[in-house]
Amino acid sequence: MDWVIIVTVLALLQYSWFGIQVGAVRGKHGLKAPAMFGAPEFDRMFRVHYNTMEQLVLLLPLMWIFSFAVNELWAAGFGAVFIVGRFIYRAAYLKDPASRGVGFTLTILPSAVMAVWLLVVAVLNLI
Repeated sequence: MDWVIIVTVLALLQYSWFGIQVGAVRGKHGLKAPAMFGAPEFDRMFRVHYNTMEQLVLLLPLMWIFSFAVNELWAAGFGAVFIVGRFIYRAAYLKDPASRGVGFTLTILPSAVMAVWLLVVAVLNLI
């Protein structure tokens, strides 16, 4: 379980780092809470952070279930791809939101693969 623990903590630290960056950009542009929109730079960083949270809701339970039902190293590997994908997504989205496709794909693909794989394993175990 150590690999999955490490990747889980790294994904959560990445999410926290993105949140800190939201606060920094908010301060840089003088946007007072609870404002949710303002400078385009803030809007983009906020969306990166929020979208990362949306994706973590899929990744984390799937990664842990996958580590128990299939293979811990594969689960951690899928999680590592997610983390790299999030950094790529962040860089692309901050530069030009329309260019976020590669990062988004590297983020959603690990969760999708694990979900389908887990469904197949569960169905096969039932028959």
